[in-house]
Amino acid sequence: MDVALYVTMVVLGFVGSFFSGLLGIGGAIINYPLLLFVPAALGIAAFSAHEVSTMSMFQVFFASLAGSFMYLKRQGAGPPLIHRGLATYMGGSILIGSVIGSVSSGSISSDAITMIYGALAVIAVLFMLLPKQEREEQVNRNIPFNKYIAVMSAFGVGIASGIVGAGGSFILIPVMITVLKIPTRTTIATSLVIVFISSVGGVIGKISYGNIPIMATLFVIIGSVLGAPLGSKVSPNINVKLLHYGLVILIAATSVKIWASVLG
Repeated sequence: MDVALYVTMVVLGFVGSFFSGLLGIGGAIINYPLLLFVPAALGIAAFSAHEVSTMSMFQVFFASLAGSFMYLKRQGAGPPLIHRGLATYMGGSILIGSVIGSVSSGSISSDAITMIYGALAVIAVLFMLLPKQEREEQVNRNIPFNKYIAVMSAFGVGIASGIVGAGGSFILIPVMITVLKIPTRTTIATSLVIVFISSVGGVIGKISYGNIPIMATLFVIIGSVLGAPLGSKVSPNINVKLLHYGLVILIAATSVKIWASVLG
C-alpha cells in the first residue's frame, strides 16, 4: 500500500470539495489540475488525462452530493436558497449532455481533453468578468428566468463537462449570474444540485468506459466527503463579492496553468 499516494489523494479530494461547498462548484475546476500535476510533481504517481477525468467525476459526484445535502438541510432554517425550477430545467438537460460527453470521452486523446478543459476555464473567466446588475436576494420561486437559454446552455455544458470529468459549474455559475440574472447566493446553492445531477450522468458514462484507478479514486472520495460539508457551512458567512472574485481568481489561475502545460 502506497501510503504517500493515498494521503495525497485524500488531501487533494478535501481541497477540491471544500471549494465545492464554499463556491457552489463541483470541485473539478480545482481537482483536475491538482490530480494531473501534483502526484507527478511529488514523484508518487503519473495519471493520464483519462484517469484524472474519471477520478474528478467521482469526486464531483460525492462533493456535490454532500454540499447539496448541507444546503437542503439549511432550507428549513430560513428563506430557501435552492431555485427548484432552475434546478429542474437545467438539471434534466445537463444530465443528458453529461452522459453523451462522458461516454464519448474514451475516443478523445488526453491532450484534447486537457485543451477542452483549458478552453472551458477561459470561457468561464470571461463570463465572470462581464459587468452585471445583481438582483436582490429573494424567495427563489419568484425569480423568473429564460427557460430556453437555461436548457440549451446546460446541455452544451453537460457534453463538455462529461468529457473532462467535471460537473460544469464553473461555466454554469457565470451563465446563471450573468445571463439568467440569478442572485449569487441562490446561484451557488442551486448550482450544487445541478452539478450533482450532471455528475450522475458523468459517473454512468465513466463506468461504462472503464479505466478507473479504483484505490486512488476511493481516497479522493474520502477527502471529498470530508471537505464539501465544511465548505457549505462556511459559505453563508462570506461576503458575496468576495465569493465572486475569489472564483474568478481561482479559475484564471487554473486556466494559466493548464495552457502553460499544453503549450510548453
